[in-house]
Amino acid sequence: MPDDASPLTRPDLIRRAEVRIPSTAFDADMRFFIDALGFRLDRIWPADAPAFAALSGHGTAILLEKSVEPAPAALRLHVDNPAGFADGEAELTTPGGHRIALEDADPPLVIPEAAHEFVVRRLADSDAWVIGRAGMHYRDLVPDRLGGAIIASHIRIAEAGPVDDMVHYHTVGFQLIFCHRGWVRLVYEDQGPPFVLGAGDCVIQPPEIRHRVLESSAGFEVIEIGVPAEHLTTIDHEMELPTPHFRPDREFQGTKFVLHREADAVWGPWRIPGFEARETGIGEATKGIAGVQVARRVPGVAVPGTRHDGDILFGFVREGSMSLEVDGHPRRDLGAGDAFVLPPNLTAGIHGPSDDLEILEVSLPAGFATAVN
Repeated sequence: MPDDASPLTRPDLIRRAEVRIPSTAFDADMRFFIDALGFRLDRIWPADAPAFAALSGHGTAILLEKSVEPAPAALRLHVDNPAGFADGEAELTTPGGHRIALEDADPPLVIPEAAHEFVVRRLADSDAWVIGRAGMHYRDLVPDRLGGAIIASHIRIAEAGPVDDMVHYHTVGFQLIFCHRGWVRLVYEDQGPPFVLGAGDCVIQPPEIRHRVLESSAGFEVIEIGVPAEHLTTIDHEMELPTPHFRPDREFQGTKFVLHREADAVWGPWRIPGFEARETGIGEATKGIAGVQVARRVPGVAVPGTRHDGDILFGFVREGSMSLEVDGHPRRDLGAGDAFVLPPNLTAGIHGPSDDLEILEVSLPAGFATAVN
C-alpha cells in the first residue's frame, strides 16, 4: 500500500465486500441466481417493493440492484465438468442480460509441442528487465517461448532484505530454480524449516507445492525455467509455512522436491568431450520429464561438434566464454549471463572455450542421445 494511502483507510473495519450488479429484470435475475446457479439470498430490501438483494455463493458476494439502465455484468463460474453443467453451454445469460461464463475449475495442464529454433540471448544486447511478481526484476531468455513450450527467466533482486512474497504455488509440469549469484532464503511445503539456496545450488518446485521466498542477499540472481510457458500462480491464504511435517519423499503429481547443493556434487564425464558435469538428481525425481546438469571445462581436451535428439535443450553460461556455431547459423560469441537453445538434430560446435567455462544445461526429456562428430 502506498505510504500516502495508509492514513486514509482502515481495512480492519471492513466487514464484507460485494460486487454490484444493476438489473433491469430484478425479480427474474434474483430467481436465476438462486434457482439456476445455487446462490443464497442473504438480505433483501425494502420489504414492500424489493430493489436490493444481497446474495452469496461459490466464494462470491453479489448486490443485485433494480435499475432502469441496462448495464450487463460479466461473471465467471469455475465448475467441475463444464460440459455436464448446462448441457454443454459455454455461457449462460440471465433474464436481465448478464453473461455467466462457464470455465473448468480444474483444467488439464497442456504443454504445447515445442517449435524448435536456435536461440541466442546475450546479456550485453538486452536491457529489457521488467518488474514482475513480488517486485523482482525479470529478463526473458527465450522470447518466443518455443511456441509456448517453455519459459526461461533471469531474475534478480538488487537490494538485500525481506522479499514481499506470499505462500503460493504454480500449476506447472516442471519448474527449476537455479541460484546464479548471491543467496536466497526459501521455505517449502513438507520440506522442513527455511533454508538458504546459495550460488550454484538449485531446487525443483514440483507441481503445486506451496512455497515462499523470504529474503535475499544484495545482487541475488536466479535462473527460473517453467514448462509450459504460460502457467498459473495461485496465492494460498490458508497454509502457513513451514508445515509441521517433514516429508522429503512426498510426491507432488508424480514429482519429488529436490534440493541440490553444489558443495555436495560429484563430478563425472559429460555428454560432450572436453567437459565434466555434476548431476543434480532432477531426472530421477521427475521420472525422466526433465534433467539438469552443470558442465565445466576440462582444460587441454579437444571439444568436438555434437548433435542431440532431445526435444528441448537450454543452456546458460554461468562463467567464462566461448563461441557457439550451429549448422546454418553464423558463429556467436557468448559470455557469462548469455543463454541459448539448441534444436535437435543440428550439429553444434563450441569453439575457443575459456578454461573457466561453466554451463547450466536443462533438457526435456532427461534422457536423450548425443552424437559426437
